[in-house]
Amino acid sequence: MKNIATLTQEAISLLKRLIETPSFSSEEDQTALLIENWFNQNEIPFKRENNNVWAFNKYFDENKPTLLLNSHHDTVKPNQAYTNDPFKAIEKDGKLYGLGSNDAGGCLVSLLATFVHFYENQNLSHNLVIVASAEEESSGKNGLNSVLKHLPELDCAIVGEPTLMQLAVAEKGLLVLDVKVKGTASHAAHQNDDNALYKAIPVMEWFKNYKFDKISDVLGPVKMTVTQISAGKQHNVVPSECDLVVDIRVTDRYSNTEILEVVKANVNAEVTPRSMHLNASSIPIAHGLVQAGIALGRTTYGSPTLSDQSVLSCQSLKLGPGETLRSHSADEFIFVNEIEEGVDLYIKILSDFFKL
Repeated sequence: MKNIATLTQEAISLLKRLIETPSFSSEEDQTALLIENWFNQNEIPFKRENNNVWAFNKYFDENKPTLLLNSHHDTVKPNQAYTNDPFKAIEKDGKLYGLGSNDAGGCLVSLLATFVHFYENQNLSHNLVIVASAEEESSGKNGLNSVLKHLPELDCAIVGEPTLMQLAVAEKGLLVLDVKVKGTASHAAHQNDDNALYKAIPVMEWFKNYKFDKISDVLGPVKMTVTQISAGKQHNVVPSECDLVVDIRVTDRYSNTEILEVVKANVNAEVTPRSMHLNASSIPIAHGLVQAGIALGRTTYGSPTLSDQSVLSCQSLKLGPGETLRSHSADEFIFVNEIEEGVDLYIKILSDFFKL
């Protein structure tokens, strides 16, 4: 078995290669090959579908519960304010610069190193499966959600996203609604009490003022925001329709289905969700993964940002090296020692969880 220091240095080398290989969502085929090579070099069998690559621990036992390790290898397109080459891995002053270094390359390679560390252990309380997933940034149909059908039932998961290795024990879900308020078209010179724009005002007021009863201990209240409005084509025609877009950040106290039912019961408009699968997620403070992290001095919090947790139905913990505020920023970077800490803490948390 390789020692942790060696695994960590190999993980950092892999991250540099990932940075220098473009992998926008749906275009991750070349980084998928790099991950395949990682498994081959460590003599670990793997599977691939589209640009998702996954593997199981050597002594997988169908009678044991299964723990998922997951992070993604796709990136957004580079911010226009970059001063560095986003596809060049630059190591300077303890930082590793490059697109995807922080979100979520550092997490992914740290989890890959952790998986290799435990791969040949025969005494794990849980099976381990790791998925290096695609299309996370675009919430695409060929991402982690498409792999779940190939996996056994999952008992719990660690999703690698930059959290400074603190414990994100809950994450808000996302429900985007297209809301169509209907009225009657007419010439603006004539009296018309069925103006779709005017009828949209109380609808927008409802979204602004309505408060959901249940408040999450970690994530707080559900947040609804009208973010777009469209109506009318010329000044002298009263529009027959006014279209709104509503962004709803859902907490772990509600499912997206429950939120949609409340909206439809209160809004005088046609309401159409763009998707229903990006649900909130959480894990109890008492869960062994969380307690193992707390024992190592990690703090717990609720995350407002979306990740692949949203497609999981099992209890999941978001945890990884790097800082979320650097994600999607110009001259993105991760500290090298954050990766070193990430591998070390992942291994310690799982060792405690497995009671090794």
